[in-house]
Amino acid sequence: MQRVNLSTVSEFIFVGLSDAPEIRLFLFVLFLLIYLATMAGNITLLIAISTDSNLHSPMYFFLGNLSLLDLLCPTITVPKMLGVLLLEHNQISFSGCLFQHYSLIAVVGTEIFLLTVMAYDRYVAVCHPLRYPSIMSTRLCAQLAMGTWATGLLNSLLHTSLVFTLSFCGPNKIQQYYCDIPPVLALSCSSTHSRELVILLVAGVLGSGACVVTVVSYICILLEILARNSPGIWHKAFSTCGSHLTVVCLFYGTTICTYVRPSSTYSPHWDRVVSMLYGMITPLLNPIIYSLRNKEVKCALKRVISQVTRAL
Repeated sequence: MQRVNLSTVSEFIFVGLSDAPEIRLFLFVLFLLIYLATMAGNITLLIAISTDSNLHSPMYFFLGNLSLLDLLCPTITVPKMLGVLLLEHNQISFSGCLFQHYSLIAVVGTEIFLLTVMAYDRYVAVCHPLRYPSIMSTRLCAQLAMGTWATGLLNSLLHTSLVFTLSFCGPNKIQQYYCDIPPVLALSCSSTHSRELVILLVAGVLGSGACVVTVVSYICILLEILARNSPGIWHKAFSTCGSHLTVVCLFYGTTICTYVRPSSTYSPHWDRVVSMLYGMITPLLNPIIYSLRNKEVKCALKRVISQVTRAL
């Protein structure tokens, strides 16, 4: 690996979602509303989890971490995109692009590991309900949460160093609205084959490991449900695991479509759509999914909203 960056490019230029001026204002309003709704939903959920004693449990502790990640993910990319749409300020410095890339990959990686930890939490809740408080202790939950954040940050450090120590000496137009791995690699004037292999290998090992733990957890849950075969067990299990399973499928589907493939298959238009799904729509839907399927969350959210309404 090269130790220093040999780039002669001092800034990158985003090719926005549309070059048509007649719909820029519409896109700006649309994405601003989505961003504000995402912020409002996740902040409300965080307040509900932190202030309601009924939600002071491992499941909601991890859900609070998920909401924090869902706040960070669009905040890293959307404000810059809104500036491009409204002000046509589509330049970003090399260091700014590096920081945005590192932050986004760190958040995405952390969320993958956090969803895996949440799957294990659901496994313990369904398969070992009597031992759940002792297994999922406060100390273990804190260690698991810190482990997911640390792994996400270190994983992002590796990916960012592999990408931004390449040479950039030609085109500087990023075919995306943020600094992502495939479009940045496409701009390098040096060979990226070995870097791509390392990125795919690391992402494959970590991602497949997280996926295997999640799948095994749900297989154990399914076997436990079939072994008990008691009335109402399916409904109870679905109410316990349905929200998490929905979020996992949504997140993994969009993330795999974006990252787990070589850059030769990179399609700017398709990737913009997919990246908006996991970068904007998924963080918006996560609090909705959890609140719709969980009575405790709905009651806590109603209390928070009523208190805010009275205060206003």
